[in-house]
Amino acid sequence: MKIDRLISLAIVGGFLDGARVKFASDLNCIIGARGTGKTTLLELVRYALDALPKRELSPSARRRVDSLVEGNLQGGRVELEVETRDGLRYFIVRAVGEAPIVLDASRNATALSLDENAFFRADIFSQNEVESIADHGKFQLELIDSFEPVRVAEMNRAVADITLQIVTQAKQLAPLVERSAALNEKIKQLPMIEEKLKAFGGADDKIAEAVNRAHAAKALRDREGRVVSSVADWLTRYGQELAEVRDRYRAELSGKVTREMVEGPNGQLMNEVSDSLRKCAKAVEQGLNAAQVAVEGCVEVVVESGRQITVAHHEQEIAFRKLIDKHKQHQAQSAERASLERKRNDVLECRAEAAEINKRIKVAEKSRLQLLTQLSEVRDRRFQIRKEVAERLNAALAPMITVVIDQDGAADAYGELIDASLRGSTIRRSIVAKKLTRSLPPQQLADLVRGGDPAALMDRGGLNSDQAAEVVAAFNSPEKLAELETVELQDAPSIKLRVGESQKDSSALSTGQKCTTVLPILLLEGGNPLLIDQPEDNLDNRFIFETVVDSILKVKRSRQLIFVTHNPNIPVLGDASRVFVMESDGERARTAWTGSVDECKEQIVTLLEGGKEAFRRRVERYKA
Repeated sequence: MKIDRLISLAIVGGFLDGARVKFASDLNCIIGARGTGKTTLLELVRYALDALPKRELSPSARRRVDSLVEGNLQGGRVELEVETRDGLRYFIVRAVGEAPIVLDASRNATALSLDENAFFRADIFSQNEVESIADHGKFQLELIDSFEPVRVAEMNRAVADITLQIVTQAKQLAPLVERSAALNEKIKQLPMIEEKLKAFGGADDKIAEAVNRAHAAKALRDREGRVVSSVADWLTRYGQELAEVRDRYRAELSGKVTREMVEGPNGQLMNEVSDSLRKCAKAVEQGLNAAQVAVEGCVEVVVESGRQITVAHHEQEIAFRKLIDKHKQHQAQSAERASLERKRNDVLECRAEAAEINKRIKVAEKSRLQLLTQLSEVRDRRFQIRKEVAERLNAALAPMITVVIDQDGAADAYGELIDASLRGSTIRRSIVAKKLTRSLPPQQLADLVRGGDPAALMDRGGLNSDQAAEVVAAFNSPEKLAELETVELQDAPSIKLRVGESQKDSSALSTGQKCTTVLPILLLEGGNPLLIDQPEDNLDNRFIFETVVDSILKVKRSRQLIFVTHNPNIPVLGDASRVFVMESDGERARTAWTGSVDECKEQIVTLLEGGKEAFRRRVERYKA
């Protein structure tokens, strides 16, 4: 079975300056007195691989590791040699404050990076981290994901991408919704205006018909003038925007590649970048110039046509005035009627604009629903991957250990969103958040808010009228609704240990039982190296002998193991191929001895057994 494995670690600078360890492909144990750099050695492997604790999951653990690395490396660097399961070797070099650099086997630089699609992975657990996994669902979920890192990472990227699309679309939609609401308020005036206009056109005589036609023509002239003016204004603004885009594009791209860069050691490559930018800028500028010329030409035509239309309108207006002047009974009403016609045209413009906006909103709504469906499907696929992992774990560890995963079972982020969104309201936010997270999934709450139905929210969410009104107000915008519809309900794992005839959740166990529950999961077979700082913490020697050592003996044939330990059972009974014995004078630490268990027997007895005399006396006592 081909596996990823660590080949060696070299340290330059700091507490472990000059240290170099070469790892065996099966069981490695790092031993030594307190303060000799054992933990530092393991954490520097983690640092090189950029596998530090995630800040969002455990800020304190991340701060601890950052502080340890900075304090012990002291401006130096680490160099980690690795071999992938494909048999390819790389060197990963990382200095303090810098990103890792990946070199190939010949120490030539590569473009590889240690992101979620990393070419090399290791599972690393600091001291007390095993216990933390038992206490927190977020760590348990991360542990489950570590068994299928590539597939889960793919799903996570898809979730993030779809979520971004939904949120971006909502931001673009927000001003349209606001504009639509404002236009609809104006459109409400139309029936009243048309009712008043009817009063002017009620007579049936020929004079009244002529006046009505004249007023209709006058209203049409007003609409024609509005169209010509608005089109000319829009085209002028568009032409200005094209010029601004062209100038901004030119300014942004010019000067990026400086003379210093072109004349530097990477001048040829930077010249290629500069040439590409120049060609791109030229092509874009030509296209924008052509567009601007076309727009300016259209503006000239529209403006000239507008002048001719204005002349025609003036002539038609003179004829209209002559008609009105002949009929004194209509003259008094003419100004009021013309004013109403202009108001009507204003509203008709609003209605036309609203119709266009509503079309765009409907298209966006259709897209939103499709994206939400995709988001749900991706989250379902991710849950299925996690469920498969749980089933594999159960098959390997039952009946003593059982792993269960509840889809969308953790509503922490949902509750935090509700609480934060209600900030500034007069109601008790935490109570409302608790009620809603228990009674309504995010999508259902979003549907009720979108429907503007506080009564339904009161009934289904268990809220009073004030609380329901505040919730609707807090989320009643496209952006807030998008946040609500995309909020992550995390899958909730539960790891249980069989105690007597019952199964107890890991969070309710004693410290020793927590480690008893989680450690066997970590020690299952896998393709990644497993590094643990003091796996024996809080465990009794019987469990170490009967379970931990037994697991080590099984898994080390197909997985590289690197343990920092103070327990002799692990290196001795686990038959470690390589033991690293650390020592320190307080200023510097080093690997004083390296070898097999037999080769480091004296150091193991001294450091882990308390010395030959102590070991001999225990043997005598046991015989008695």
